[in-house]
Amino acid sequence: MRPSIMRCSHMDMRAPHQASSVGAVLLVALGGVLNWNSEVIREASRARDYGKIIELTRTHQRMTQAQLGRTCGMSQSAISRLEKRGAHPYAMDILLRVSQHLGIPAALLGLAESPARVRIGTESVDRRQFFGAAAAVAVSPALATAIDCADKAEQRASSLRLVTTSYRRLDGSTLSRELAEAVRPHLRLIQGLIGAAPTDAHRIRLAAVASEAASLAAWLAWDTGDNGSARSFYGAAIKAARSGANPLLAAYQMGSLAQFEAHAGNGAIALGLTKRARGFLDPESPTLADAWLSAVEALGHAASGDQRSCDRALTLSRAGANASNHGQPPPWPWVFTFDEAKVAGFRVACGASLGLPRWVSDSAGPALATGHAKQRALLMLDLAAGRLAAGQIEAAFALAAEALKTGLQYRSGRIIERSRALRRSLSTSSLPKVVREFDDRLHGVYL
Repeated sequence: MRPSIMRCSHMDMRAPHQASSVGAVLLVALGGVLNWNSEVIREASRARDYGKIIELTRTHQRMTQAQLGRTCGMSQSAISRLEKRGAHPYAMDILLRVSQHLGIPAALLGLAESPARVRIGTESVDRRQFFGAAAAVAVSPALATAIDCADKAEQRASSLRLVTTSYRRLDGSTLSRELAEAVRPHLRLIQGLIGAAPTDAHRIRLAAVASEAASLAAWLAWDTGDNGSARSFYGAAIKAARSGANPLLAAYQMGSLAQFEAHAGNGAIALGLTKRARGFLDPESPTLADAWLSAVEALGHAASGDQRSCDRALTLSRAGANASNHGQPPPWPWVFTFDEAKVAGFRVACGASLGLPRWVSDSAGPALATGHAKQRALLMLDLAAGRLAAGQIEAAFALAAEALKTGLQYRSGRIIERSRALRRSLSTSSLPKVVREFDDRLHGVYL
């Protein structure tokens, strides 16, 4: 007993936070094995303070934040922020990664058990490897009870959200019409579950999931050229986010609609929506959210013809993007990182809208580095518009032809319509060969 007493005395001399963390681990450990059914862990899981569970598990395994970060491909500071996040929304990919390496039962981190194999992007992963829970099952007899007692609504919401995230990652390499055929029934399933939810708590959790699915359905409708359905789905996404009592998600969805309206040429509407979206943010919101909204605001100013305000918004966006990225995954509900290359893409789009060839050419290199084929094609059309504004007709339509090829490959109505708009902007009786070939290709398109 004496060595144990000495260890406790030594722990009390540590920094207050470290001593309290280790003390909490002693309360949840049984015979050297972490007791997943302890009151401390169960209460943290109920409160959605998943960072506390991660900290307790890491400390019990005598692993430093830096060691866990290296294992998970994250920085030490990112692990520290994760453990101190409290009940704020977590990025699902990060929770999955950490649970795999620490062996934390999926249910305790609000992650549902999945089918035998889970598909994320193009990778198919075995369920037990994906969640990292199998080893814990053998270690603690109390684990089965913990999983059985986990919040079923949270598990269901997590499963549905995982499906939506997988669909979003497929967008860059899948025909939007085909993907929409899977997403819309998925959205109807979620809406049906909301109607049958037994409690308000169930409905609130499912509403946030429905918001994400509706936003994806809107994006896919936009890509197919169905702007009416896109507006309808974006409206449903905003309404569901507010019903889900999630201000950050509401800001994201309203900003997405603002981006749609800006590209449609409705600058005043886009700026009004961006202002309303900012109203949902608070001091705890990630820096990335403000940076992204500044870029969307820039699109609104460009659609309104206000170059000075547009440039100011892009400057703020770039500064925010640089401050918010430290090699860590993007915060939920963002799935893809918003970085300086993305800001460059917004500048290219703004330059094309304002008729500023220099903006387009200066930012083209970083913007075109994206691996998303359809986004790259749209950026190429913006670059073509900049070249056309500079009088470089052949160069402009050479780029447009490459973009149109991608649009036809993915049957993207948005790319096709942007190609037609570029062609309408050229009025000359003497057409170079590259323009005539472009016309021939467009004449046979019936999307």
